[in-house]
Amino acid sequence: MPPPLRRDAERNRQLLLRTAYDLMASAGLDVPYEDIARAAGTGMGTMYRRFPQRQDLLDALFSEHIETVITIAEQASRYDDAWAGLTWFLERQLEIEAQSRGLGELLRSRNQATALVRRAHEQMTPLVAGLIARAVRAGQLPAEATPADFAAVHVMVGSVMDASRTFAPQLWRRALTIALAGLRHADLSGDPPAENVIDRLYNDPEK
Repeated sequence: MPPPLRRDAERNRQLLLRTAYDLMASAGLDVPYEDIARAAGTGMGTMYRRFPQRQDLLDALFSEHIETVITIAEQASRYDDAWAGLTWFLERQLEIEAQSRGLGELLRSRNQATALVRRAHEQMTPLVAGLIARAVRAGQLPAEATPADFAAVHVMVGSVMDASRTFAPQLWRRALTIALAGLRHADLSGDPPAENVIDRLYNDPEK
């Protein structure tokens, strides 16, 4: 692990991350470094010290989003009704993405660093598996449901969100309802997805 940043350096890093997130929410991932530094009130030198390459910035934003999703999953696990918790978890994730064009582009670019995707998988999969297991025990999901099935729902509904963002920004909610209803009553008795499916949904295997 790299040594921790000095307090002022970490403050600048967080300021740049928040500023980049806010600008990319409306303009997408291609916001120039100059615009981010200017809006944050820092110099370009600070920008490049904290994030030498654009991919460094995108990886940092991806990592922060994963931490947010982990918190949401933990909150969902405390719902009394297992299905309500699971559906709230997915809906809350997508609500956050709906508020930011840049975040949607980031999550579905399939260009994340392999190590980050693997770490996200390792952190998230047990939490999602726990939410699914609760719903299965409650008779609210087929016993064969897997975290990969829900990752596929996330990718499918996110694609609808990205495609309709400018002309039907709430269409993703209808798509989510359809997808969850189908999954809840689907015959999933075939072979389950391979273990690496989730990683490959969010990462380009040729990269």
